[in-house]
Amino acid sequence: MSEILYALIASIVSLIAAGLLFLRVQRIKVANQEVQNIGNLIHEGAMAFLKREYTVLSLFVIAVFIILIVFIDLDLLGIIGTSQGNINMSISYLLGAIGSALAGYFGMAAAVRGNSRTTEASEKSLNNGLKVAFSTGAVPGFAVVGIGLLGVSVLYMIFESPTVIAGFGFGASSVGLFARVAGGVYTKAADVGADLVGKVEAGLPEDDPRNPATIADNVGDMVGDTAGMSADLFESYAGSLIATIALAVAAGTTVLGLTAKESLTSDLVILPLIVSSIGILASIIGFFLVRTKEGASMNNLLWSFRTGIFGATILGLIGTGAYIVAKDMDFNLLWVILFGNLLGIIVGTATEYFTSYEYKPVKWMASQSETGAASVIIAGIAVGLYSTVIPAITIAAGILISFTLAGGTVEAPIMGLYGIALASVGMLSTLAITLSTDSFGPVSDNAGGIAEQAGLDPEVRERTDALDSLGNTTAATGKGISVTSAVLTSLALLATYATVAEITSLNLLNPKILVGAIIGGLLPFIFAGLTMAAVGRAAGAMIEEVRRQFREIKGLREGKKGVKPDVAKAVEISTNGALKEMIIPGTLAILAPIIVGIIPFLGPEALGSMLAGSIISGFLLAIFLNNFGGAADNAKKYIELGNHGGKGSAAHEAGVIGDTVGDPTKDTSGPALNILLKLMAMVSIVFGPLFLSVGG
Repeated sequence: MSEILYALIASIVSLIAAGLLFLRVQRIKVANQEVQNIGNLIHEGAMAFLKREYTVLSLFVIAVFIILIVFIDLDLLGIIGTSQGNINMSISYLLGAIGSALAGYFGMAAAVRGNSRTTEASEKSLNNGLKVAFSTGAVPGFAVVGIGLLGVSVLYMIFESPTVIAGFGFGASSVGLFARVAGGVYTKAADVGADLVGKVEAGLPEDDPRNPATIADNVGDMVGDTAGMSADLFESYAGSLIATIALAVAAGTTVLGLTAKESLTSDLVILPLIVSSIGILASIIGFFLVRTKEGASMNNLLWSFRTGIFGATILGLIGTGAYIVAKDMDFNLLWVILFGNLLGIIVGTATEYFTSYEYKPVKWMASQSETGAASVIIAGIAVGLYSTVIPAITIAAGILISFTLAGGTVEAPIMGLYGIALASVGMLSTLAITLSTDSFGPVSDNAGGIAEQAGLDPEVRERTDALDSLGNTTAATGKGISVTSAVLTSLALLATYATVAEITSLNLLNPKILVGAIIGGLLPFIFAGLTMAAVGRAAGAMIEEVRRQFREIKGLREGKKGVKPDVAKAVEISTNGALKEMIIPGTLAILAPIIVGIIPFLGPEALGSMLAGSIISGFLLAIFLNNFGGAADNAKKYIELGNHGGKGSAAHEAGVIGDTVGDPTKDTSGPALNILLKLMAMVSIVFGPLFLSVGG
């Protein structure tokens, strides 16, 4: 257990790195008063939303905390029949929820300060803008892994129970899902309103200060693509560690022949914590490898990030290999971790191919704009559907390879399942730097919006647009890695649930099991439909408000001096819509496994097949939604570079409409599906004893 101290030290180092980077960004002074004023408006709107969101979520967290005490920890109703005599699970859940909220807060606190500073830095050079935006994005990167590793390590040291730390994952997933949905609805409601009325109907440029939804759109980038994404990846990181530790404990007793106490501190348990610790240190080195030059092409910018990510990955593998050799562990475990990293790289590269305008699919999609918006959308759907092939084949191969290398067999699968979970840990071990490249995107996007609203030299906007396009590609790549890790982690959590619910196999010829699988396959579609409809309703309210202001505020559309839009009203509409619309999808994710688990004619086994069905359909649906939206966004940008008529052309209008349809798929519904899969598995693990007593 003493080796967990290394994980504690690494997590503290990560938090220190996040703090120093935050201070580095904070110390940069914003000289341009107009840039500062716009930045302050975005800051105020984002923080006001986060305060209201966390107020609502705190009530939910307290309610679940009490439910866990009553039904799980103390079993006050006597349903389970074995009271734990403590509230360890409830405390773990509460800390997971707090950790997720802190991850989101730190991410946004940095972003709302770094956006205006990136704008000013871009006035000097592209490289200066890149440095500031990347430093800003690195704050949530190092904060997320620091809080995640610290929380899991401390709780495991104190409680020495994989079941108890599952409560930490439950808290992280539940808050992460609500934050992701609320942030996604907020940002897309504002974005759709700004684009359809401002750009298409009124013919205004993107981020034009006359558009009432512009500031709300900028705020949305912060609350959706930064705070929501940070909370999302926090639960992914924590979930992969929790699943691996739980399976390691099971493998210790069933495969290694250890006693129950010995299995709690075996080398298999410590390995994922050490891998993550080494990954943090490697990410710090990788951070300093990212740099570029003025006039760099998109390919140059991409390789500047790849240098940092690949460098960190290689250093992490070298460090992990040295540890495995020093501990005389099975060297095949290093190959498992290597394959985990390769899975992320392959899926991320495939995602980049299908979503970047450097490649054929997006260029073809952009060419369809010449025959109208419908053609763009049809092409985008085709691109999104095709894009599922490589990730599906890659993950299928990765599961088989990881399972076999780790020593799993059909008769004794536990070590193979441990290998699958360890591959996910390996993939996320350098999350600090991969999340930095992802968080970099919304900061750059905001910087361009601020430059436009402040009336800065067009060259500044060109530089921020280059950074923004890079951010769109890295965000799509990051989503590919996130989906891949979600599948592996969800499979590991499913295996963990099977040990809790005492399930050894699932027979699909059993009608009960088949019904469970069908329900599981259905849930991601219902969830995606709910979130898409939520964006539609919130965006509808925003569209009507923007139209009203253009109609009623005289001189606004014409840009008459002294006439300004009512941005506060637009921000309020997005805020109210997001907070209202997050409730039903989030509640569905928690209630669905509980209902299936306690219904007598379904029960624990049907719940297991439900989780399996949701993983398959949710994974493919998430890939499709993410890549369709990413391709639509970059097809529009490719047109704006001057292709197919450029800005203001009929093709551009069609591209904008296609992008508007794709926005909620890539920034709301798609990313939230990753959390849905893991949250349902976490709920199943935590409430497993209850299901056994009632439905078993």
